[in-house]
Parts: sequence; structure tokens; C-alpha cells
Amino acid sequence: MKNHLLGMKDRSRQEIEMLLARAAYWANERGVQSDALQGKFVANVFLEPSTRTRFSFEVAQKRLGAHVLNFAAESSSTTKGETVYDTLKTLESMGVEAAVIRTSENGLLQTLADKVNMTLVNAGDGTNEHPTQCLLDLLTIKQQFGRIQGLKIAIIGDLRYSRVLGSHLHALPTLGAELMLAGPASLMRDKAELPAGTRVVEVDEAVRTADVVMMLRIQLERHAGTLDMSKEAYHQAYGLTVGRAAQMKPHAIIMHPAPFNRDVEIASELVESEKSKIFTQVANGVAVRMAVLENLLNGGEKQWASSFKTANF
Repeated sequence: MKNHLLGMKDRSRQEIEMLLARAAYWANERGVQSDALQGKFVANVFLEPSTRTRFSFEVAQKRLGAHVLNFAAESSSTTKGETVYDTLKTLESMGVEAAVIRTSENGLLQTLADKVNMTLVNAGDGTNEHPTQCLLDLLTIKQQFGRIQGLKIAIIGDLRYSRVLGSHLHALPTLGAELMLAGPASLMRDKAELPAGTRVVEVDEAVRTADVVMMLRIQLERHAGTLDMSKEAYHQAYGLTVGRAAQMKPHAIIMHPAPFNRDVEIASELVESEKSKIFTQVANGVAVRMAVLENLLNGGEKQWASSFKTANF
């Protein structure tokens, strides 16, 4: 039975905190090379476009000493009708030990996990989950505040189609955060999907009262149609405008999983403002993915246990 990272639903508080502590170590050791995955082959199977996730996984793999294979869907046998399962079995037969997979199909990794003898890492599946993005967000928050317990975290924007939110709906309550959601009613999650204690509020209240303001882009590629308002109108109604940002608590921070649309969900002036942690999130993506891969492929959890007990994080 292989270890996988399929989502945050099955991760305990201790498991999450242990991964974050190890990721914090790698964040502090930026640029350091390791031989933790020396000789292991890892394939990046991205069936959807990606910049940050794809490249940060590759940087993480190479920093850990792995041999990296990058799968290009447009030039692979999937264009001839080969299934993802058959692709993974082919890679497995060649001695590849792990696959990092991005797909538009919800729950695909869960259906494959027990059918292959290799480690699977979810790099985003449809509108379901994006666990490593969730973990790097958590690392960024913890670096800033030293904790997640008791923080008010507002997630604003396209909530219905966000796989990032899908992971945070499990992780944030597990770690004791107070979760607020805001955005257009047509893009809200069904109430049955929301964990107990989640508050649905107006955008201005969310921005004014949150410790963390996390903006999400409108995912037009997942919509049946287009926005029922102009980008300018959306920005004024639901975006983080300069005026709204002025209402934030003095210590509050701005986050965004990216890619971001300037002057739609976030004002261009705010992307690299003093409150913004957007590019810190990108940097933390490498550290988190190093921790995840090390844990899954090298039994890292056993090695970290003693240091985790005394980690100042």
C-alpha cells in the first residue's frame, strides 16, 4: 500500500502541523540541496496548464535529488486515446515511483490510488482539492502570525469552482481558524459543503474584520458561460479595491493562490503592496512540496518526529 497525498480531508491536525514544521525548515534553508530522493524517479503528469505548481514541484524534486520526468499531454499517447490509468501503469512499469498529477476530473486520483503501485500527489483535481496549495497558504499564515488557531480568515471570490477552497474547507477548521466566505451568490458553495462555524458575510465585512484576506480569481474556464457582469463591475462589487484594502486591520495580510487577474479580483496596486504575501506564497510552494515528497517517498515523518516536538514554529 503506497502513501499518497490525495487531499486534506484525511489529514489530522498533527499530520498537517508536522508537514508545516518540515516545510518551515526547507523555507529557511532555501537553495540547499538534499539527497533525500537520490535515485528515485518522479513524473509530473499535468493534464491542465500550470505555471507555479508545475515548476515549484520540479524545483522541489530536483532540490531533493530526484530524477524528474515531465509529461506533456499534447505529445503523449493520451492524444491517441490512452487513459490516465494506462499512462500511470506504463510509468510504473518503467520504475517511476511517484506521479504528481493535475487533472480537470474531480476525484480521479482517488479512483486510481488503489490500482497503481506508485505514490500519487494531487496537484489539483477539477474543482475538488489542491492540497499542496492549501499547505503553502497555511505555511505563509503561520510564518506571519506564529499560529492559525483563532485567526479570522476570509476567502473571497469564486467559491463554487475553487479547488483551493475545497482543501481549506477541511484544513482551516482542523487547525482552529475562524472561516468567513464572501462573493457572488451564484458562485457560493452549497451550505451542506461548509463546515460548522463557517460564516457567509458581505465582502466589506470580510475585509474589515479578517486577519487574512485571501482573494480567489474567477475561474472562467470552469464556467458554463461567462461572467454576468463586466470585469470592472465585478472589481467594484466583489474585488479587493484600494478603498476596501484601506479598511483592513493594521496587521492583516493579503493572499492569493494565483494566477491573479489585476483589477478584477485584486487591484493592481495591491499585488506587491506591503500587506501582500502573494510572492511569499510562491516561494513557500517549493518548501511545502519538498516536505510532502520527502514525507511520502522517504519516510520523512519518522525522521522528523524528534525535531517536530521541539520545533519553534
